[in-house]
Amino acid sequence: MHPSLRPSLRSASKAKTLIQYRARKFGTIPVVPYSQRCYSTAPTAVDLDYTEFIPPNGNTTDGAFVILHGLFGSRRNFASLCKAFLRDLGRPVYALDLRNHGSSPHVAPMNYESMASDVRQFLDAKKLTGVSLMGHSMGGKVAMTLALSPSPPVLSNLIISDIAPTQTSLSPSFIRYLNIMSHIEDPTSDVRTREHTGKILETVEQVCMNIGVRQFLLTNLVLPSDSEPTRKTVKFQIPIPILANAIPDLGSFPYGQGPSWNGKTLVVKGLRSNYINEENIPILKAFFPNMKLKTMNTGHWVHGEKPNEFKDLVIDFIR
Repeated sequence: MHPSLRPSLRSASKAKTLIQYRARKFGTIPVVPYSQRCYSTAPTAVDLDYTEFIPPNGNTTDGAFVILHGLFGSRRNFASLCKAFLRDLGRPVYALDLRNHGSSPHVAPMNYESMASDVRQFLDAKKLTGVSLMGHSMGGKVAMTLALSPSPPVLSNLIISDIAPTQTSLSPSFIRYLNIMSHIEDPTSDVRTREHTGKILETVEQVCMNIGVRQFLLTNLVLPSDSEPTRKTVKFQIPIPILANAIPDLGSFPYGQGPSWNGKTLVVKGLRSNYINEENIPILKAFFPNMKLKTMNTGHWVHGEKPNEFKDLVIDFIR
């Protein structure tokens, strides 16, 4: 998706100093009970926003291909690929915004059971059949959770992009990003432009040694506008407090040993990513005994770094 560039030790040290200064000045995100926030705490499924791509024959249900994005992402991340899948598969394609992402509702809880319930409601509402369900990273865990649920929908294919069904902890870098994003959208920050936001995020990017995440996060940025005359600073489209509280759940997985899904499963691993590794491949095989593992010469964002190769791999599997 983005070239991997390692900053100098001097620049990394300078960036670390900037972040430490910001932490001293602003503190960290307050983790408060959901009841004290202005967000809903919906215990049931919510209606997800989506973009649909319908073939010329007007088919909206049969053999549908449904795509789930990763953490901090949205359905827009797959816009170009959706058009390519529509063209080459000739079947309806749906890209969803998961809860607390894109333009879908901001609600708690934010865990894999609730997100899978949302997707299940979408599939049922649209009366989709013969579904091929694909998820990247967090979206992959949502897809696996749905497939392993006690009463799963009828899925024809499952495509998991660079994630494993493991119970672990997310990298501390996610908390760093959420902290700095919270400070950026604070009304007292006086951050008003995309350029200013990008420079602040760049300091975190250098410390985390994860070049390219800044541009990814900037896709969530909302600039001041005439429609909100009282707001003078930027804000982010995602509800940062909810996501901050959800970090432990997002690193986990709701199922231990026991359930399995015997349908066709494609697992795509990025060669330079450690999300799928020798330790968790046996776990994948236990949950999905009919899985095929394919490796691409990419990092974690396999679909973004080599979209054509990724598309061809998925299409060959579905066909």
